[in-house]
Amino acid sequence: MSYARYCAEIVAQTDLLRSRIEGADLATPVPTCPDWNLGQLLWHLGGAHRWAETIVRTRAAEPVSDELVNDVSGATGKDLAAVDAWLAEGAGQLADTLRAAGPEAQVWTVAPGGTPEFWARRMVHETVVHRADADFAIAAASPAPHTTTPGPAPAPGVPAFTVAQEVAIDALDEWMCFASLPLVFEAKPELRDLMSEGRTLHFHATDTAPETAADWLIGLDGDTLTWSRTHAPATVAVRAPLAELLLLVYGRRATHEARTTGSGNNSASGSGNDGSNSVEIVGDLPLLDAWLDGVSFWLKE
Repeated sequence: MSYARYCAEIVAQTDLLRSRIEGADLATPVPTCPDWNLGQLLWHLGGAHRWAETIVRTRAAEPVSDELVNDVSGATGKDLAAVDAWLAEGAGQLADTLRAAGPEAQVWTVAPGGTPEFWARRMVHETVVHRADADFAIAAASPAPHTTTPGPAPAPGVPAFTVAQEVAIDALDEWMCFASLPLVFEAKPELRDLMSEGRTLHFHATDTAPETAADWLIGLDGDTLTWSRTHAPATVAVRAPLAELLLLVYGRRATHEARTTGSGNNSASGSGNDGSNSVEIVGDLPLLDAWLDGVSFWLKE
């Protein structure tokens, strides 16, 4: 996506989140961030926006304290109107500062990049994922919807999360970039145990046109983690709608909730295109779990 689109999406995604929390109880637990309630989740996001804004505005050349991100005590005692204003103000300030700086200024970043464009992209996807967290929290706290249609009632707390196709693809591209950095091995040396000749993982979106090339192939052979936008047979393949792939890699969906087929199957290809909301995993599920656990270390810090 373009730099201008990133700047606009920070505000747009925040506005979608703000519309979702109208009338919500800030004390609602967040199942996907179990240490937080809804108010703390939202305060964290507003703090993340302000942290990135500070880095870009000051042209920081070295790490900036992330207390704004991690200290969610400011949410205590705040009402929904105050938290909503905190979100709106933080997103707006960040977008304005990013536009004023331009994409090529030199700033400190937590991973390779070193420009405001890194922060613009990162904060779009930070906002998207926390919008999903808020969705799940509100849905989990709501009663199951009444239906007169024969068959089982819809399950409460498991809504179908939606996000624009180009945003989801860019978020997955960013994830794959992070997951292939050399520092992954420094933080999780046990990942080297997964490396073996011919071992690959494949993620395939089932709800996009073929020309979109919404496929990600991760290579685990050799000395480095690699990835490409490629459709190919793999040791383990994940087939799902784009939004579900995004939620899976971010740990918002569990692999045990998916349909699974086989184990250690080197011919898994991920060629399905049924357009459903289901997640299907074909092949070596333990390998997928180990890779997801290893490369997502930065989410847990």
